[in-house]
Amino acid sequence: MDEREFVFTDKEFDKIKKIVYDFAGIDLNESKKNLVYNRLAKRIRFLEKQSFKEYLDFVDKQGEEEFVHLINAITTNLTFFFRENHHFEHLAQTVIPELLEKNADKRKIRVWSAGCSTGEEPYSIAIVLKETVPAGWDAKVIATDLDSNVVQTGVNGVYNVDRLKGMDLDRKKRWFLKGTGAREGFAKVKKELQDIIEFSQLNLMADWPIRDAIDVIFCRNVVIYFDKPTQARLFDRYADRLPNGGYLFVGHSESLYNVCDRFELLGKTIYRKIS
Repeated sequence: MDEREFVFTDKEFDKIKKIVYDFAGIDLNESKKNLVYNRLAKRIRFLEKQSFKEYLDFVDKQGEEEFVHLINAITTNLTFFFRENHHFEHLAQTVIPELLEKNADKRKIRVWSAGCSTGEEPYSIAIVLKETVPAGWDAKVIATDLDSNVVQTGVNGVYNVDRLKGMDLDRKKRWFLKGTGAREGFAKVKKELQDIIEFSQLNLMADWPIRDAIDVIFCRNVVIYFDKPTQARLFDRYADRLPNGGYLFVGHSESLYNVCDRFELLGKTIYRKIS
């Protein structure tokens, strides 16, 4: 017996799959049907709609405004500071020294966190920049995500202390303010980190209004939601934005193998542009 609050037909699931794929490039398979139901049922209740059909009619009328809410509801955002720490070690020990030499004339470095989620990744990058780039350089992080809610979390810069589990005590003390009273159990990033990060909402499938030259791109645990043709288009666009020798960091379960041949694999999901 189906005890679900709302009827959820295959036709409705197929329509949602098409909306999500066309708008965001995310490829939902049959195994995600229950997840989609559970996430969107909350949205349907919030809007006081009576069914998935009524909600999808509402989506059709609202267009992009509601598409973003739909995507926000479905995508999962879970991360922590210095996740996959070998990437940040490579950034500090290899990439930054190269850029200090290569960009010595303009004294400028830009790192793009594409799919920044709630901000732990761009703040981790910003800590590395602060610790390795000399004063007087213009070193900043561009942080973007499709989900406008998580972008706002990044802007706020307040986190449960559990999210700091990947960081040593000295870094915690140097870069965070410990919450007290009602804020006990939380930490806020210091303003000097916030000042070098530009957060914004961005759909990777649409135009990229990023004018700065990009030296390094972090796109980790993002393309797992995309099919191979979409991955190929995205990695090709990344290659177009990076200089030869520019770096691309991807997630631990992601690979450019048989997807894009414009990068060489250096190991541990670290790629460098070759063409």
